[in-house]
Amino acid sequence: MTTPRLLATALAAALLAAGCAVGPDYKAPDTPLPVSWKLEEPWRVSAPNDSADKGPWWKRFGDAQLDALQDQALAGSPTLVIANARLAQARATLAASDAGRYPQLGLGTRASRLRISANRPLTNYNSANFSTLQNDFAVSLNASYELDLAGRVQRTVEGATASAEQSAADLANTRLLLSADVASNYFNLRSSDTELDVLSRSIGLQRRALELVTARHDLGAVSGLDVAQQQALLETTLTQVDVLKKQRAQYEHALATLTGTPAPGFALAVDLREIRPPAVPLGVPSEILQRRPDVASAERAMAAANAQIGVATAAFYPSFIISPTVGVDSRLIESLFNGPSLLWSVGVSATQVLFDGGRVRANVDFAKAGYDATVGNYRRTVLTAMQEVEDGITGLSALDSANTQAQAAVAAARRVLDMATSRYEGGASTYLDVITAQQSLLTVERQAAQLQGQRLLTSVFLVKALGGDWCGTDGKDGTTGAGCANTPRQVAGTR
Repeated sequence: MTTPRLLATALAAALLAAGCAVGPDYKAPDTPLPVSWKLEEPWRVSAPNDSADKGPWWKRFGDAQLDALQDQALAGSPTLVIANARLAQARATLAASDAGRYPQLGLGTRASRLRISANRPLTNYNSANFSTLQNDFAVSLNASYELDLAGRVQRTVEGATASAEQSAADLANTRLLLSADVASNYFNLRSSDTELDVLSRSIGLQRRALELVTARHDLGAVSGLDVAQQQALLETTLTQVDVLKKQRAQYEHALATLTGTPAPGFALAVDLREIRPPAVPLGVPSEILQRRPDVASAERAMAAANAQIGVATAAFYPSFIISPTVGVDSRLIESLFNGPSLLWSVGVSATQVLFDGGRVRANVDFAKAGYDATVGNYRRTVLTAMQEVEDGITGLSALDSANTQAQAAVAAARRVLDMATSRYEGGASTYLDVITAQQSLLTVERQAAQLQGQRLLTSVFLVKALGGDWCGTDGKDGTTGAGCANTPRQVAGTR
């Protein structure tokens, strides 16, 4: 059979083998999910747009300072730089793997002057060797192409593609986690501001009460015990201020690091504006698989691990490589490109493992175990997502109810303090009743401030659990906002 016919036969075999990769084809696992969330009043089911960009969800809180911090974090966070670099590496690996589909071409040149030994081993005893001195000029074009009969290259590309997609999902998840961390630390800081304001007002009230009881003591109307009790309460409250300032500084330092700013040069002014958590659409549990980037990352990891089984299995089959070469070779440079200087070769090399002590089988078993691990991780990620959403739903429901009760408790504590003060001034009760009322008011006011902060934090937690932003509503009639189809919908959240 002539050389052209050999080449044609080899290429035909390669084409017939295309798409016949060994190893299992990837199939996304069926994940049993509940049909709905376990909701309590006042939650309602909604219909978020899962194809919408899951970007600046923090703008739902309507805080310009938070928006600026998020933009700064997305621009300067070292964590995002790392995630972007890993994505670039994964894409480069994919490009390198995909190059295996094509022939590798190389151009070689040689120019040398050499002397051949006269004492070299003889090739024929009847012919003597002579020493020669000559030039050698050569130019050659070399090619190498692997016939992917067992699909090793195909599976390698499949795995690299899935890994690149996993890195893209990891980058999206890093952005989501970064923005959630910024929002959480910001709301913790604002909650500290509110608590410090509560303490400041309580300190003012307690100092006025101390002045009152001191004046009455100077007139001989009360004992020194009343003055000592009020002074002790004031000192205790001042101590709480120092503790809260320390916590606020830690949140401020965390925000500095998250935004890529050295902590000593970062500061946020006190801001006592009220921030209300937005209504969050829930959708159905199956949408979590589409919305959460960590779930997408776990699913892509399964696809990459499945492809590795095919790569390992391909080692059981022979490897075929076609290596044609064409070039010119001459001892005189002026005749280098003449017809007699032409040289060429074509050949196919095949390699088949006959005995390796079980190494290939062990590699296949290793790849299968790796795939099983990714399946378990995917299932764990989905279950964790379900748990986080349910935690967010029940948490917000409980906090909404507790917040309403806390506001009523603050109003009641203020009335109790007014009544205790009036009774004390009228001589109908001891000063201990006033002290107790002041402590109760401070406690419930701080509790109300903490509950408001917890509501904001739980909203952030729920948004993160759901996978990010959603298609907006106008907040009035339940219709969709800009950028969405104008169809009625229900908004999950408090009524």
